[in-house]
Amino acid sequence: MTTQTAAAAISVDDVSKTFDTPTGRVEALRNVTMEVRPGELVCVVGPSGCGKSTMLRILAGLTEPTGGTVAFGEPNGSPARKTMVFQDHGLFPWMSLLDNVAFALEADGVAKIERRRRAGALLEQLGLGDFQDRFPDQLSGGMRQRATIARALLTEPQVLLMDEPFNALDAQSKLVLQEELMRLWETGGQTVVYVTHDIREAVVLGDRVFVMTGRPGTIQLELDIELPRPRDVFERDHPEVEAKAWTIWNAIEGQVRRNLHIPS
Repeated sequence: MTTQTAAAAISVDDVSKTFDTPTGRVEALRNVTMEVRPGELVCVVGPSGCGKSTMLRILAGLTEPTGGTVAFGEPNGSPARKTMVFQDHGLFPWMSLLDNVAFALEADGVAKIERRRRAGALLEQLGLGDFQDRFPDQLSGGMRQRATIARALLTEPQVLLMDEPFNALDAQSKLVLQEELMRLWETGGQTVVYVTHDIREAVVLGDRVFVMTGRPGTIQLELDIELPRPRDVFERDHPEVEAKAWTIWNAIEGQVRRNLHIPS
């Protein structure tokens, strides 16, 4: 993005979530409380099944909490603009790359010519300008996911919610897109909540990392990441990265082993 976005703060207060399933009630989240500052990039990690994605869907307004509240503080008092990026790119296979990205503005009533113009400009900025007329199955996985991020950013959200967006990519593509994400965030200034299983990814990307317990998920640890910005995503052997990664692993190792039925 070329201009700073007026970012929103996020306040999660005592949020719980229970699901009714054919085998009974499942408590996914219990008393989750966290604060995210405007313009901050925070990462959330935890064992599989701990409710990370459920919490993100609650922040996005896609799922209602069973208890507790979520509030977005935005500078001018208007509702915060939020968008979510999922693991699956979610591009429409029958649309060109340009029309897939431009689709983000259709619900806002933006005229077709204007939304295609804005989408094209952003694709150029992301190095995808030469692929505007391609269809999703003609693109690499990294290109499809970059287009998904472009679609999310086109609406100029104040809050960007990301659910393991690079999980399905190969290691090299993942590193490049992590670097691109940080460049876009440092330029755009959105508040970002980034869910990941990758501990080092969380430490390298985040201003802070929230560590969740196993189900029912709650916040067990909050870590400040004191690496200077801009950051080099390739510098994963930095002493700060290594120390924070081990702190996180020590917090979740027992639950990970229990999930795999491996004794500690």
